[in-house]
Amino acid sequence: MGNVLVLAEHRQGVLRDITFEMLALAPSTAEALGGEAMVLLVGSGLDQMAEKIAGYGVKVLVVDDPLFADYNSDKYQKVLSALIDDYKPKLVMVGQTAQGADLAPALAVEKNLPYLSDIVGLEVEDGVIKVTRQFYSGKVNALYAFKPAETALVAVREAAFEAPEPSAAGTVEKIDSPLKEDLDYRKFIEYIEAEIGDVDITQSEILVGIGRGLKEDKNLPIAEELAAVMKADLCGSRAACDAGWLPADRQVGTSGKTVQPKLYLCMGVSGAFQHVAGIKGAKTIVAINKDPNAPIFAEADYAIIDDLHKVVPQLTEKLKELKG
Repeated sequence: MGNVLVLAEHRQGVLRDITFEMLALAPSTAEALGGEAMVLLVGSGLDQMAEKIAGYGVKVLVVDDPLFADYNSDKYQKVLSALIDDYKPKLVMVGQTAQGADLAPALAVEKNLPYLSDIVGLEVEDGVIKVTRQFYSGKVNALYAFKPAETALVAVREAAFEAPEPSAAGTVEKIDSPLKEDLDYRKFIEYIEAEIGDVDITQSEILVGIGRGLKEDKNLPIAEELAAVMKADLCGSRAACDAGWLPADRQVGTSGKTVQPKLYLCMGVSGAFQHVAGIKGAKTIVAINKDPNAPIFAEADYAIIDDLHKVVPQLTEKLKELKG
């Protein structure tokens, strides 16, 4: 059977979005392979999380044990390794997150699994699993076909897929942990939450984003003035934050934060895939860039192809007029 096994990811008792984003792929992929979608949930005190996942019409395999109260990739690897032997899934899916990057390569080596990371597409053609990865800041898509294997492993990019709505009642099955004693060579010490600055951009309804095209920090006031008129918060690409124009907690992207504003207006942002991954949840995207081939325009709902230093001041003045 061509079953698909998804590793659920959670932190501090909360399921992470990537878990549900992978459920946008798993059921249809399993159906194409002639199997079913299953979700592996590992941890301690998991009843509510298990029921929530089951609401997406999948089977949830639960390993609930105090030994897994805190994440440890070596412990998770032992569980996944044992379940691959027992259930023989055709495909195993994990998130392209800090956790997934820690776990997946070691698991692939141990089980000799064909493995591809950071995928943004997944399909099955004549029984062959094919995945899409991106290169050159998202300008090129490459399609890979897995070699024949009993099980393959993929890591799915965060925010690359829109999480589906809960659909039907699935099932929850508690299974015994294959780990019978704690590991003494790698231990969890403590969880340290990253400090949140004066603004938490993950909660902002309107965001104005700046990129390398702003050129220098003395131009920051034009973005600040526009943000003030729009009652928006400022954020930036990695280039903007690395340059010191904004603090690190305002960075959007895979190495920053994932945001879901109602409106995201960005200026001078090229649209590297790392940044785009962080804005996938935005309801409306407006991009200002003088490069007509900037990748950001592939994501934008509205595109302004012109010099931001000319456009933004005019836009700010127009908004002031409209506000009276």
